[in-house]
Amino acid sequence: MTDVTDVAWIVFIISIAALLALDLGVFNRKAHVIKPREALLQSATFIAAAVIFNIGVYIWMGPQAGLEFTTGYIMELMLSVDNLFVFVIVFASFCVPPEDQHKVLFYGIMGALVFRFAFIIAGVALVETFSWVLYIFGAFLIYTAIKMVLKKEEVAVEPDKNVLVRAFRKIMPVTKGYEGDRFFVRKPDATGKVVTWATPMVVVLLVVETTDIMFAVDSIPAILGITTNPFIVFSSNAFAILGLRSMYFALAHIMNAFYYLKYALAGILSFVGVKMLIADIYHIPVEISLAVIILILVVAIIASLIRNRLAGRGPAEETEEDLAVEEVQAETCPALASLQADDAAAETDCSASEDPGRK
Repeated sequence: MTDVTDVAWIVFIISIAALLALDLGVFNRKAHVIKPREALLQSATFIAAAVIFNIGVYIWMGPQAGLEFTTGYIMELMLSVDNLFVFVIVFASFCVPPEDQHKVLFYGIMGALVFRFAFIIAGVALVETFSWVLYIFGAFLIYTAIKMVLKKEEVAVEPDKNVLVRAFRKIMPVTKGYEGDRFFVRKPDATGKVVTWATPMVVVLLVVETTDIMFAVDSIPAILGITTNPFIVFSSNAFAILGLRSMYFALAHIMNAFYYLKYALAGILSFVGVKMLIADIYHIPVEISLAVIILILVVAIIASLIRNRLAGRGPAEETEEDLAVEEVQAETCPALASLQADDAAAETDCSASEDPGRK
């Protein structure tokens, strides 16, 4: 494979910066509710950018690298779809205004790029130093696939149990409600001194970042099963997660229609896990890996469409995802209410400790 030069990284960084500028400066220059049609157009733009970059990789670095990018991009894009359902739960739990959700996702993706880069560098270094780590990654992916199929997803968003949120709230107070789309505001504290407060938008951002870190634990080993080239791994990851915001607004209302997507993702993780475990016995070419991944996704989508059509003729069945959303919506802003309850309890304790008559 052709060595990746500094020029390749420069082109990649400029491309990502241009897409981020296009997103924030053109598509979403003003905060607004993103409609499905607009989201689909934005998604098409990001996918087209990835295809053009992929063609460049194919021409400049060769067919092998081009196929590895395609496989990594498709796999990461599909694995990232699993994040979308979590975003629905998070935003519903915190009652984030629809027009402000894009801002949270934008900065969430910025943080995700940084964390993914660190994970990828560490993962590649581990694999290159200790080749047997691939067996651990392979076994972990198979375990994750089995758990994905058998275990019911936990949907409760509990900020008081989030390590990052707890640590952040120890160093900065959080306002009880939103202050427009701002992350920080200046206002008086309990003593009347004007200090910097974080808004619940920051807490939501921390929860989104934590969610991405959890999903990266699955997706990074999966793409390392396709290639260990840091440039291909990171660039395909970056282009996939860049389009995740637009995909959220495009698919948030219909993603439960893809009933068998969870099983498809489990199938992909299992396939890559097996591929890593048998690497010393038989190396599965990247062309076959790409074909298998696409076949699994196509079968899952077709099966979901058939199921939905049959369900439309008879009693509709509620999925676990439907029930999870209903559970969150049954209680108004449960996560935001939890934050406010914690603040109220803290204020009570503080007042009691300052009461000179209290023993």
